[in-house]
Amino acid sequence: MTAGQLPEGRYGRRAATSHRWTIAFGLVVAVLLGLAVAVIGYRNLGRTPIQAETVSFTLLPGNAVQLRFSVVRDDPRRAAVCIVRARSRDGEETGRKEVYVPPTVGPVVLSTVVQTSRPPVVADVYGCSFQVPAYLIPT
Repeated sequence: MTAGQLPEGRYGRRAATSHRWTIAFGLVVAVLLGLAVAVIGYRNLGRTPIQAETVSFTLLPGNAVQLRFSVVRDDPRRAAVCIVRARSRDGEETGRKEVYVPPTVGPVVLSTVVQTSRPPVVADVYGCSFQVPAYLIPT
């Protein structure tokens, strides 16, 4: 026996449990991390509860545009707000407006006029939300 070796029969073999616990802990962390990524991805990339689509727009004299758009909600009984915008030839936003979407029993088509700071060339729906500001709710 050399000076650096321990007697074989005296101490027994090393326990492999610490290695097993490390692997088990790593697997649990990997599964939890995968679940977190899946939940975040579903919330950000999944189907939205409100879908809006431009039906048509008409350019009006005096730097304005009339926009017709449809709104489909998962729960049409809830009021919503949609932000519509107009853009100029260079793509810059030249007008924006919040439109109240009242509770209904199904899909709804709304029309609004957006005033612009420069001549518009296109109008579209920027986005919609169920978080309606108090100043938009009719009294």
